[in-house]
Amino acid sequence: MRTMLVVEGQTPVLVPQLDASASYPPSSAAVFYNPTMEFSRDINVACTQTLADSLSKRSIITYLDALSASGIRGLRIANEAHLEVTLNDYNKVAYQLIKRNVKRLQLNSCVKHSDANALMSEERFDVVDIDPFGSPVPFVDAACRSTSKMLCVTATDTAPLSGAHFNAGVRRYSALPLNTEYHAETGIRILIGKIVREFVKYDKSAVPMLAHATEHYYRVYLRIERGARIADECLSSLGFVFHCIKCGHRYVAPGLAPWQRCECVLCAAESVIAGPLWLGPLYDQSFCKGVLNNLENGVFGTKQQASKTVELCLNELDVVTFFDYHKLLKELKCPPIPIETLMSGLRNIGYQASRTHFSGTSVKTDANVATLKDVLRDLSCATKK
Repeated sequence: MRTMLVVEGQTPVLVPQLDASASYPPSSAAVFYNPTMEFSRDINVACTQTLADSLSKRSIITYLDALSASGIRGLRIANEAHLEVTLNDYNKVAYQLIKRNVKRLQLNSCVKHSDANALMSEERFDVVDIDPFGSPVPFVDAACRSTSKMLCVTATDTAPLSGAHFNAGVRRYSALPLNTEYHAETGIRILIGKIVREFVKYDKSAVPMLAHATEHYYRVYLRIERGARIADECLSSLGFVFHCIKCGHRYVAPGLAPWQRCECVLCAAESVIAGPLWLGPLYDQSFCKGVLNNLENGVFGTKQQASKTVELCLNELDVVTFFDYHKLLKELKCPPIPIETLMSGLRNIGYQASRTHFSGTSVKTDANVATLKDVLRDLSCATKK
């Protein structure tokens, strides 16, 4: 296998040489490597550094990169966050490449050639990272038993999670997805909801500290704690989103079996349902501030983009779902207005409003859709005068 040297962050790594003419270059080599995921890996390193800072009294923090492929994620964690990293891949060629990089970088890391689920069932780690090609669901149960402090998960099957492939979403995540303008948020919340339901079986809680939807994937970081009481509290943050397909009104209903009307309270049209999914906060403010600080003070190739994303997450209003105001303006046949004008208009009448990292043309607000449309009409009329 031909290799090339790349530098991400502060780590020079030998990776497979990709065929640029292939329909999907990352899959053109014997070992999977995707250079566009540097953004995700930059945030990952900053998140791990933040966790290490919070556990500073501990001399050793263990980290499992369960599906390492080229190994670049785990190698960066070992070299830049200075954790005791185990890198694992079932592919023999990947295993050999990782060992070669560990030796080159003189890292005190363990390299394994094992089935990921078998390894996670046998060994325990402070942090477990699951970064598969496709759905992470086949690995979550074993990860629940293996990790004690933090779980990092990537899902690239965004179509099932967002409702574009409805039946696949139901099968994989035991939840009803919903294909709306805020499908990326419901997708992430369904993913978290699935993970939470797996953890509570073992009297563990899994609470999001950071979650982001970027291009073709979702990435979540969850704090893990043990105890039946906190597992029950975690479970209480699950529920459903009801969405009116006519007027766009939506509301949440906590619980795993909510008894709710399927008629919209605003227009009496039929409402559709998504869930069970996570209804609690997607971000831990203290953790996100630490991640942002590490990004801004570290060496990262995507520092500007990564910092912007985390800052947007940090400042997002803690409400479920968001509104694409361009879609609403089109429905109302109103001329466009700046997003800052809309947010100011909502705040002026007593509502909260913020941008969201999920979409550049959307707002999060505690106002309902009827109020939002009224504000848009008023502001658009004022713009015309």
